[in-house]
Amino acid sequence: MLQNEDLAQKLEAAIEYMRECLGGQKPDILLVLGSGLNHIAEAVNNPVLIPFNDVPHLCESTVEGHVGRFVFGEIGGKNVLVMQGRLHGYEGYTAQDVAFPVWFSHKLGAKALFTTNAAGSMVEGLAPGDFCVISDHINFTGRNPVAGAKVPEVGPRFFSMEDAYDAHFRATALSVAADLGIHAQEGVYLGLLGPSFETPAEIRAFASWGAATVAMSVCEEVIAARQVGMRVLGMSLISNYAAGLGPESLNETNFEQELARVFTIAGEKATLLVKGIIASMEL
Repeated sequence: MLQNEDLAQKLEAAIEYMRECLGGQKPDILLVLGSGLNHIAEAVNNPVLIPFNDVPHLCESTVEGHVGRFVFGEIGGKNVLVMQGRLHGYEGYTAQDVAFPVWFSHKLGAKALFTTNAAGSMVEGLAPGDFCVISDHINFTGRNPVAGAKVPEVGPRFFSMEDAYDAHFRATALSVAADLGIHAQEGVYLGLLGPSFETPAEIRAFASWGAATVAMSVCEEVIAARQVGMRVLGMSLISNYAAGLGPESLNETNFEQELARVFTIAGEKATLLVKGIIASMEL
C-alpha cells in the first residue's frame, strides 16, 4: 500500500519503467475501462501490452472480468494508454493506490483522463444499455487520494473541483452519440466505496440530491486527475436499475448476469462510441 511520504519516489520508479516499455512514445489520453468494457481495448492499433503486475508499486486488479493490464497504442489518431481494468477501494486498496496510475500517466504526458464504468440508474430515461455522460459527481466514498502528507512533487493540496468534467469533452461525447444514433444523456454520478449494493432508502436519498447514476469507482481517479490539471471526461454504461427500482434485489449472481446481458446488447455500441469520442476530442 502506498503512503504519501514515499509516493514521489514510487511514482518515479513506475514512470521510469513505463517509459522504457513505451519506447519514448507519450500518451495523449489515459482511458480507464470499467466493468464489462475491457473489450474496447481491442480497438487499439499497434498495441503494446503491459501487465499491472510488472509496473513497480502498482497494485493488482482482483475483480473478475478486469484484465489488469495497460494497452498502449493508437485510437482515432491519438496515442492512448488504456487501463484494461481498474483498481477499487473495495478491493482493500487505498485512495492513493487507486489514483497512482492517473498520476504517473500524467507524468508520462497524458493531458486527459477518459474514465468509463458500469453504473446503476436512479432516474427515468436511463435504462440498461444507455449511456450517461458524467456532468458532475458526488464523492460519497469517504476518501480522497490527496488527503495526508503534502506531496508537492505530485501536485497542490488545495485545488478546485468546479467544472471537473470538461464541458467541451461532454459536448463532444453527446454529439458523437447523436451522430451514431446511440442514446446518451448527461447526469450526476454518485460514487460509493462498496462492495455491498445500496439500500432502497439510500437510493431514494441519493436521487433527492440530484444524482442520476451510482457505482463504486471514478471519483478518486477524477480527483487525482484534476489535482494535476488533466482534463476529464467520464461516461457510464447503464448496467442495471439501482436498488428498489428494478424487478428484483441485486446480488452478485444476478448482477453479473445482467451485466453480461447488457454488454451483449451494448458492447459494440460502446466500442463505436468510445472510438468516435476519442477521434473527436480536441486536446
